Amino acid sequence: MLNQIRILVQVVESGSFSKAGQVLNMAPSSISRSIDNLEHTLQSTLFRRSTRSLSLTEDGEYFYQQSTKILFDTNKLISEMKGDRAEPQGMLRISVFESFGNLVLAPILPRFLAMYPKVTVEIDLDNKVVDLNSENVDVAIRIGTPQDSGLKARRLMPNLTSLVATPEYLASHSPIQEPEDIQEHNCLLISHGRKRHSFYFSNGTESKRVAVNGNLVSKGGSPLLSAALSGSGVLLLSTWMVEPYLKNKQLVEILPEWITSSSERGSGEIYAIYKGLEYPKPHLRAWLDFLVSELNKPQNS
Repeated sequence: MLNQIRILVQVVESGSFSKAGQVLNMAPSSISRSIDNLEHTLQSTLFRRSTRSLSLTEDGEYFYQQSTKILFDTNKLISEMKGDRAEPQGMLRISVFESFGNLVLAPILPRFLAMYPKVTVEIDLDNKVVDLNSENVDVAIRIGTPQDSGLKARRLMPNLTSLVATPEYLASHSPIQEPEDIQEHNCLLISHGRKRHSFYFSNGTESKRVAVNGNLVSKGGSPLLSAALSGSGVLLLSTWMVEPYLKNKQLVEILPEWITSSSERGSGEIYAIYKGLEYPKPHLRAWLDFLVSELNKPQNS
C-alpha cells in the first residue's frame, strides 16, 4: 500500500502517468495498473481521466492530502532514525511570485517564525522563474510543476479561479446567466501571449469555451484587480486574490455553479519547488509541512 501511495503522489505532482513513470522509472501501464488497484482497494475513484487532462476527484483530493502527510512523516522518521534529529534552524531562502507572497504567505509567515525561532527567512518577491540550481534559493513557490527532473515538487493547493465583478457593474450591464453572456461584457484579461482570449467553463456535465474581449490585458493580476474594483469590467482571477473582496462584498462571484478557467488545461496547482534532496533539511521540511497544513485549512481551500 505504501508503494501505491508513493505512486499516486508522484502522479499528482507530475500531472500525468507518463511523467510519473519517467520519474519512478516505471512504464505508464504499470503506473495505471497501480492506481487501478489502489482505487479497487479503497472502493473509490481517485482520478477523473480524459484524453487531455487528469484531475483528482473529491475523494482523490482528500486521499492525496493524507498521503503526502504519511510520506513526509515516513521520510521524517527514516531521517531521524539515521541521526538527523536537529531542531530546524538556519537561513531559509524563499522565492515566490509577488501577489501570492503578499496576499497568502505574508499573513502566515509570522506563525512559522514563532514556531521555529531558530530559522531565519529571506523572502524574494519576484515574478521571474528562478533557477534553483544556479541561484542561492532553497525553495520556490510556483504555479505548475518544474520541467527539470532534478527538482522536486510538493503540491500546496489548487489554483482555483473565480469570475467576479462589482455589484455596481453588474447592476448597470446586461445580466450574466449563462457562460455565453460573458461575450457581451468587457473582460479584464491575463496575458498568455495570445491575441485571442477565451474563458473555459465546466459544471460536471458539460464544458464550454467562450471567446472574450476586453480593454485591459496584463501579465500580472494586480492591475486587473484594481480595474475590477473600480467597476471596469468582468475579471477571472485566482480565488486567493479576490477572496477578501468577495467576503467584504466589494466583488460578487458570477456563475458560481460553473468551474472557470482561462486555459483549456485548467487553472493549475501551486507547488513548492526545491532541489532533489531525498530528505530535505529540517528547516526546509518544517516549512513544507507548515505550508501544506496552513494552505489546506477550510478557510483557504
